[in-house]
Amino acid sequence: MKKILITALILMTFTAAATAQQHFSAEDFKKNLGKTGTLCDTISSLRIFSDTLTLLNMGGAYPNQKYTIAIKGNKITLPWEQLKGKPLCVTGVFEMYKGRPEIEVTDPDRINRQ
Repeated sequence: MKKILITALILMTFTAAATAQQHFSAEDFKKNLGKTGTLCDTISSLRIFSDTLTLLNMGGAYPNQKYTIAIKGNKITLPWEQLKGKPLCVTGVFEMYKGRPEIEVTDPDRINRQ
């Protein structure tokens, strides 16, 4: 019984450590380029270019956004027009695109509506 309890405790500890996400603020974005993190903010504006590319501007409307979320592919289907002004959390790699902070997302599991 003791062995089972100890094994379960160790397994839970490793599982929690492996699934923990590090949360970053927009101000920390540039300091953490290349790292994976979760950003939560309000969608200020958005632009749908095609059924495989949607840009969400967060922390301000374009061209004054703090960062952009590039939704690529057709796996993610959300009511885009209803999201403006709503909070959203996105997990991905912090990158720069044309000198601007951006997170590219292709997996629906990386988006969390609050």
